[in-house]
Amino acid sequence: MLTDLRDRLGKIVFERVAGADGPKHRDRIHNTPGERWFADDRPIRTVHADSSMFVGGLRALLLQSLHPLAMAGVAGHSGYRGDPWGRLQRTSYFLAVTTFGLAEDADEAVARVRSVHARVRGKAPDGRPYSAADPHLLRWVHVAEVDSFLDTYQRYGTAPLDQAGRDGYVADEAFIARKLGIVDPPTTEAELREQLAAFRPELEGSAEARATARYLLLRPPLPLIARPPYAVLGAASVASLPRWARRPLALPPQLPITEATAVRAAGKAVVGMLRWVTTPPAAEAPAA
Repeated sequence: MLTDLRDRLGKIVFERVAGADGPKHRDRIHNTPGERWFADDRPIRTVHADSSMFVGGLRALLLQSLHPLAMAGVAGHSGYRGDPWGRLQRTSYFLAVTTFGLAEDADEAVARVRSVHARVRGKAPDGRPYSAADPHLLRWVHVAEVDSFLDTYQRYGTAPLDQAGRDGYVADEAFIARKLGIVDPPTTEAELREQLAAFRPELEGSAEARATARYLLLRPPLPLIARPPYAVLGAASVASLPRWARRPLALPPQLPITEATAVRAAGKAVVGMLRWVTTPPAAEAPAA
């Protein structure tokens, strides 16, 4: 009975995240022999296989929205409101294939993303031009994403990384970043912190960024039954943001005790539930 429940819930979550082609992609990514970009023991595989990515993905979207040019590109071209699940599925496929998939499939995924970036250009509401292929703007999106995935894994992952592991994760991500045309991506945790801080003068809470935060946190396109656990994931993502990122997005001020206890505990519970429903029973069984 419990196994059947897990299977049903896992299928629902997987279909939402991976889409109709998810089973086909999963089989090719994980079961086709051939060269991969990353060995089995690389930190990127540890982080990207963990359900803390659900929190990290939300945090990354919130943090990335603080750059007005990045936000203008997302608002004008991504269709994140008209087709939020499609965007999630495309993103999850890219993360999966570049982390776990065949090298040739990863190269193809990068080429598709670079082709899309080359066509995404326009003007922000303040009149400044933007291009999704701009290496500087790409680096901001990359830095915000890597910081988010690493931070939330350290909070909610199964086995937080030591310093060598954290540096290794940033270095693994830098390999993908260079493939995407990003110049001088961070390769250590210290460099990641430095580059994140260097972007702060460019960041602001635009009206579109605040609207995006409200949409992601308060009006997600989810059935009512899924909204309570999603609300916990949202609270966990907000709690993990840097303190300076909250006010520009009109988010509640930091409550250190509440966030360190109630939000952290609730976040761990929901991430643990997601880990349970998305982990095949065979993967939990000890080796014979």
